[in-house]
Amino acid sequence: MALPVRARSAVGRFALFTALTALAAVVPHPAVADGGLPGVRPAAETAPVYDDEAGGNADADDPAIWRNPADPDRSLVVTTVKEGGLRVYDLDAREVQSVAAPEAPGPDDAPGRFNNVDLLHGVRLGSEKADLAVTTDRGGDRLRIYRIDGDDTAAPLTDVTDPSAPAIFSSSQDEINEQRTAYGLATWTDPSSGRSYAVVSRRERTSLSLLELTTGTGGTVSYRKVRTLELPSRFRLGDGTTWAPCGEPGELPQVEGMVVDPANGTLYAGQEDVGIWRVDARLTGVPRLVDKVREYGVPGTYDAGTEECVPGEDPGYGGRRLSADVEGLTLLHQDDGDGYLLASSQGDDSFAAYDRERDEGNEYEGGFRVTDAAGALDATQESDGAAVLAEPLGTRFPHGLLVVQDGDDTPVETDREATNFKFVDLKPVLDALDD
Repeated sequence: MALPVRARSAVGRFALFTALTALAAVVPHPAVADGGLPGVRPAAETAPVYDDEAGGNADADDPAIWRNPADPDRSLVVTTVKEGGLRVYDLDAREVQSVAAPEAPGPDDAPGRFNNVDLLHGVRLGSEKADLAVTTDRGGDRLRIYRIDGDDTAAPLTDVTDPSAPAIFSSSQDEINEQRTAYGLATWTDPSSGRSYAVVSRRERTSLSLLELTTGTGGTVSYRKVRTLELPSRFRLGDGTTWAPCGEPGELPQVEGMVVDPANGTLYAGQEDVGIWRVDARLTGVPRLVDKVREYGVPGTYDAGTEECVPGEDPGYGGRRLSADVEGLTLLHQDDGDGYLLASSQGDDSFAAYDRERDEGNEYEGGFRVTDAAGALDATQESDGAAVLAEPLGTRFPHGLLVVQDGDDTPVETDREATNFKFVDLKPVLDALDD
């Protein structure tokens, strides 16, 4: 059977996977979903977006949850929809604000395309401190930064990006147009220095770059590159042979989903066809693999005619919990210092949970699926980005919230490919993992 190099989930890779040596109802006992994993049901979902001209080329990708400390009921979910820019939702999944991505600088240039989003809290802007939403603009190879104002109910996000903010990986507009540009994102603040950083991955490459956020002119925000780390693209198997994930010619196994644990400065990075890496968030030291995808080590041959990878025999070196692509990574912090690293296993529509304690080896703790709920709330397939917050969010989500991208939403207009975001009460998720 031939496998497509890219899946329908708008850019998630479904190449022959590979890699290295990584609610409407709250039920006391989650129902068992397909594959033996417990199921949790969404409590709300955003309106579908459409990746076509009529839909503004909007494609749901990655969420972030901002808690309003003054009024948790008015907390927000900030999401990327690629060429559609950003969409901001309230806790009922109703759209509050739409922020357009930048226009192309020239008629033959790539337009803005927002890929991943993450938050920073208490960043100094002039004489004040503010919470920021940071996003990777894959189209322009830059970060774009937005101030969050929870008192502005109509337009809580304001662009504070320094106009002179540089390209991250590219040296010219022509190079930007090749779109080997800023892709995945994780932000963090070093508690010892108070400095804020972003780790950014590069599309179709194994590069990770550490950027320090800096103060621009007039209360704006810019950044400077600190260092870059290259993850492996070829791997030694147990039988002594060397293996590389199958993909289009010249394409290396990229990273998208990333998250930093602020308690110990650990970066977790999902190399889509390989697995989950763990490394110091300052991009120093030797990366270690937390878990591998099932397809790790499977040889594949790219067929230019069909633009597909034809898989060979599985040598049996892969993992048991993740099916490529490994996508959205997010940290579930608990009051006792415990918690989970959650990962989207896009290839089998599930989520895997690992112990947050790196000293314990980030042991696998279980998994779950987001299943159909009553009414029109459908299950989640081919999930990309995810975000979790284990803090009370008012009356709607008193136990916290999990937001996941649905790569195959089921709207009324079934002739159009649609994506959206599902909101899941956190209590059933914790019950599923504690069961």
